[in-house]
Amino acid sequence: MSQNPPSEPEGNNDTTSKSSPAAARDEAQKTGSAVRGASLLIILQIVSRAITFVANQLLLRFLTAQLLGVSTQLEVYYLSVMFFARESLRVAIQRQGSGAPSTASASSSKRSDCVAGASARDSQSVVNIAHLSLGLGLGFSVGLGWAYLHYVDAATASTPYLSTALRIYGLAALVELLSEPAFVVLQHRLRFGPRAAAESIATFLRCVVTFGAANWAWKKGLESGVLPFALGQLAYGTGLLGVYAWYGFRLASTESFSLFPRTAAMDRNSKGQLLLSNDYALGYFFKPTLQLASSLMSQSFVKHILTQGDTFLVSVLSDPDSQGVYALANNYGSLVARLVFQPIEESSRNYFSKLLSSGSPGTRPAKEVTDKAKADLQALLKFYVLLSIVVITIGPFAAPLLVQIVAGARWSASGAGGVLAQYCLFIPLLAINGVAEAFVSSVATESEVHRQSLWMGAFSLAFGIAGFVSLRVMDLGAVGLVYANGINMLCRIIWSGSFISRYFKSNDIDFSWSGIVPDGSALYVVGTATLWAAMAKAGISVGSISPHVFQDLVTVGAVAVPFVGLM
Repeated sequence: MSQNPPSEPEGNNDTTSKSSPAAARDEAQKTGSAVRGASLLIILQIVSRAITFVANQLLLRFLTAQLLGVSTQLEVYYLSVMFFARESLRVAIQRQGSGAPSTASASSSKRSDCVAGASARDSQSVVNIAHLSLGLGLGFSVGLGWAYLHYVDAATASTPYLSTALRIYGLAALVELLSEPAFVVLQHRLRFGPRAAAESIATFLRCVVTFGAANWAWKKGLESGVLPFALGQLAYGTGLLGVYAWYGFRLASTESFSLFPRTAAMDRNSKGQLLLSNDYALGYFFKPTLQLASSLMSQSFVKHILTQGDTFLVSVLSDPDSQGVYALANNYGSLVARLVFQPIEESSRNYFSKLLSSGSPGTRPAKEVTDKAKADLQALLKFYVLLSIVVITIGPFAAPLLVQIVAGARWSASGAGGVLAQYCLFIPLLAINGVAEAFVSSVATESEVHRQSLWMGAFSLAFGIAGFVSLRVMDLGAVGLVYANGINMLCRIIWSGSFISRYFKSNDIDFSWSGIVPDGSALYVVGTATLWAAMAKAGISVGSISPHVFQDLVTVGAVAVPFVGLM
């Protein structure tokens, strides 16, 4: 084992000496773990979404647009409970350690014991914080459930088994939150394998139970309403709990901590006496993490309103049939975002949090570390730009044809294909905003988080106004909602981009946005114009119903192959 590098002088905020071999290995391990984690999550998303996609296509045969719209509202209720209960805690845990004492002054014979003890206390601190999500989830599930049933419109309230399904969704949320302590400690230890297993098994269970319940009710001639979706969500939460508990208890027994709340604040002095640390509230919860989580809570509320704002708006301003059409287009349109963008966003947030974390408050990371963060962020954004060109160029032509084949002529006639074609123009904004906000959440201070919350409030107001104008004044329907979402997302990108520029400038680094523009952009423009001209010549228009859909899809694929090759 190599010798320990000499300690750097305290207060050196600008530059550091050359990285030691140990530091280089640590950085390489962080990078490798982040890349492996992102790759594994992408594979997981592809497999689980493929299973979900097949099951959803089978379910479409038993569903009307109204039922799909109501199920979307219940899913928003479920996601809202989960988001408010755990999102701020998860981000705070990623951003903060547990205050484990330094072992630099310990003798070599005691250092390994100190490190093992600090690691166990670190894990216990994470577990203790995660248990708070269950209490928050209980409160939000009751409060949001009461509000939904109290203010739901008459058409939705007439849906069979609506109140029963809502209660099952609330129970499913609490069951999933029971797995949160095991989830966060496995993530904290960069154990991505258990997550892949848990989500794959849970997704499979949800699909089997949902489709099985719907098919059984259809054969019996029973009107089950949205009950199959609720039962499927409960099966999903149960599957997550079972797998995470299995892996979590194994890790806990190996590293000598508990998945149940246990004091993490006791430490021993040189005389072996137990001392109570002032860094912990009630001896269980690391205070900096709690403070950061409370600061993030208000931002989480605004962010969730913005994230699910399209569903809220369409629920208020349109009928259940229109909600179902938009839900179908949104599910298909965001498939790329869920398969690729979401796991990359989660892994990049974890990666930048660990890469740019400084040793003590008020200090800045080393310049070479910040340079690496800049290069990685620019490379990621450039990849998104390249992928966005492909989506914008080919998506509006191919997506409506796929909807006509997969969902059937009935759904295509409802306008879902046209909405999906416009949604393809929104996907690039969704992608760039995701990674930009992931970076912001990785490095923002408390005051900056509050400032972001205020700006997000302003953006939500602009989004609401744009949605009202597009849905009520201009009567654009779900297409207008896509435009309103684009305006909102563009505002968020501008704010995050400004924050990123200021952050790197404060670290004496120039972040050039021209660095994310791919080389040979003019060639891509010419290629895009050529492809569109070829589509027009073949008689393929955006969003229309094709009388020879398979032939048109083959044509789109044949023209798209050389363009993708150019990319």
